[in-house]
Amino acid sequence: MDLLYWHWLVLGLGLLCAEMLIASEFVLLWMGVSAVVVGLLTMLLPLNWQIELVLFGVLSIVSYFTYRKFRPTIENDKPTLNRRGHSYIGRVFELSEAIVNGMGKVHVDDSQWRVSGPDTAAGSRVRVIEVDGTTFKVELAE
Repeated sequence: MDLLYWHWLVLGLGLLCAEMLIASEFVLLWMGVSAVVVGLLTMLLPLNWQIELVLFGVLSIVSYFTYRKFRPTIENDKPTLNRRGHSYIGRVFELSEAIVNGMGKVHVDDSQWRVSGPDTAAGSRVRVIEVDGTTFKVELAE
């Protein structure tokens, strides 16, 4: 069985289309580009199928990891955008339930958050110093 150039071109186009439909961190993009390159090389040079497969594998791996090394990093002016709890660090809130045995509650906007910190009476003002999952670690605010 021989792999013809158009097999590689169809595979490449299929992988490129799949990349558009699936969020795969550009893995399929580089595999698709590699398949198209192998197809174009097969059109120009007579290669046996073993060499074509090895070339496809090497090109896919090299192109993907080259992309990963040099890909642009996206800087965000809102680093806590998808980490809601972290956006509250440094803010001061009033305890809605006293902190007893290290645990209490605070009302923030439209929700309640669990807090941990030193035992404190309800109504006291506390400052969020750290977030652990869905629990604020707080200290008494001045």
